[in-house]
Amino acid sequence: MNLMLKANPNPNPKDDAKKTRTVDLGNGSSVIYVPRFFAYDVAWEFFNYLDNHIPWTRPTLRVFGRSCTQPRDTCYVASAGLPDLIYSGYQPHAYSWDNFPPLKDILDAVSMQSSNLTCVFVVPSLVRSNVFAYLLKVHKMLPGSTFNSLLLNRYKGGNDYVGWHSDDEKLYGSNPEIASVSFGCDRDFILKKKSGKSSQERRSDDKPPLKRSRKSSQDDQHSFMLKHGSLLVMRGNTQRDWLHSVPKRAKAETTRINLTFRLVLQE
Repeated sequence: MNLMLKANPNPNPKDDAKKTRTVDLGNGSSVIYVPRFFAYDVAWEFFNYLDNHIPWTRPTLRVFGRSCTQPRDTCYVASAGLPDLIYSGYQPHAYSWDNFPPLKDILDAVSMQSSNLTCVFVVPSLVRSNVFAYLLKVHKMLPGSTFNSLLLNRYKGGNDYVGWHSDDEKLYGSNPEIASVSFGCDRDFILKKKSGKSSQERRSDDKPPLKRSRKSSQDDQHSFMLKHGSLLVMRGNTQRDWLHSVPKRAKAETTRINLTFRLVLQE
């Protein structure tokens, strides 16, 4: 199928670059945020497909010795033969790329030596079987990136959230790169620097993140409003040195879907 990809006809390419936010977190950690990575209408087509056709589940977790329901829906896709993903006592079923035929193209989504993260693409109406294939083509734009797993999360309102955590599981290696795409409702994404005891924090989904003291240094916390169709990439030592969360928000009344692409290391 021909996706007829074409760049957004922007008369001044620098306009898109100005919207890209790059934050040097120090000590080899950085974040790149592109608020309009996908064209608006295309992003809604992604959202509608994902919302209606992904086999979402809301699992039971084991946190601090007791059971609780994860406060968001999830689904996991990974290449065959990879180590299992386990968090908070839960091991999600790893769907094969074969369960979603267009996802087979992910196996070819290896490093692309392009540094242009600010292009916005427009395509004609996307049919169901094209959605993931197009998404993978866009992710090839990430320079030097390789992904072999995909974790999807669906937040069905402001009471759905993810608590403070780092994606520092051993199966991702010492300095994983994580590319995160958001569709639907805008939500806050907050990073805070680990310190002492907090460096040992893990995901605690039964307790939403607390507001930090006003005395906290601005250099120790960063906030991003993840827009519909946006891309955020965490690089370098971000998972080692920083925690992140998507907190509860009373005004977030509609659904947000988030896709995070990761590289799982072979044992």
